[in-house]
Amino acid sequence: MSWLPSKDPIPGDAFSCDAIETVIIPRVRDVGGFSVRRALPSSKRKMVGPFIFFDQVGPVEFITGQGIDVRPHPHIGLSTVTYLFDGEILHRDSLGYKQPIQPGDVNWMTAGRGIAHSERTDQELRKNPSRLFGIQSWVALPKDREEDEPGFYHHGKSELPILNDEGKTVRIIAGDLFGTSSPVKTSSDMFYADVSLTAEATIPLPAEHEERAIFVCEGAIAVADDEFKPGQLLVFNPGDEITIIAKENSRMLFFGGEPMDGPRYIWWNFVSSSKERIEQAKADWKSGRFDEVPGDTEFIPLPDI
Repeated sequence: MSWLPSKDPIPGDAFSCDAIETVIIPRVRDVGGFSVRRALPSSKRKMVGPFIFFDQVGPVEFITGQGIDVRPHPHIGLSTVTYLFDGEILHRDSLGYKQPIQPGDVNWMTAGRGIAHSERTDQELRKNPSRLFGIQSWVALPKDREEDEPGFYHHGKSELPILNDEGKTVRIIAGDLFGTSSPVKTSSDMFYADVSLTAEATIPLPAEHEERAIFVCEGAIAVADDEFKPGQLLVFNPGDEITIIAKENSRMLFFGGEPMDGPRYIWWNFVSSSKERIEQAKADWKSGRFDEVPGDTEFIPLPDI
């Protein structure tokens, strides 16, 4: 029995194509000495559900001795979600957690009222060439959760449910999709899934959530008669079930959820429903009032922007 809760798709259905609200091409940004591709926020779309930030990290090849060095920096009002396809990142935070992140794992760090963390390549890994490829996203917290106590939660690859069916493999990273729930505890109604398709396989994007997007990571996919390549973010209008067709072996991320409970402001690493709260966070970081990250003596100064 198939786990797909839908009828067989009809290739070339123009109705699906009409459901695309916008296509976003990520901007290139420098972070910790290497480039990332930033899809959210953009001039076309600030958020998709609670997702307010979406960075593609790599794919990048490091020679011996090299790696990423994102020094300690602060966050408020959000949860960071780190998910890797290849390589490893060493996470340290001001709560005292030190955790290697490996492909298929989920690192969910809730900033709440304030947290600091660093993201680096471990010194042991730098002894040999290495690769890194993954996604870091930020999930905005509901207004009544913005000042929660900070927290850190790590879920290994084996903890996440996987669905397999006729050329389709879906790992539920967080939230609910296709009738299956991730064990990752979220702060709002959302979904986030790692989807792989073999060539010519099809899969629906259900309409149960109002705000939905697909980020193409590898391969090529088609929605109706339009083809999309890696690095493109497709944002869909609400209400219609979408059919995705793999033109070749492909990998993508499905994500979204319900609209947030009001607008969010974003400045540097701070997210809040209040401009005044962001100003307070800026002053707190500049004055050294955030907790330090044990074992990491460096920090990123407050930007002069």
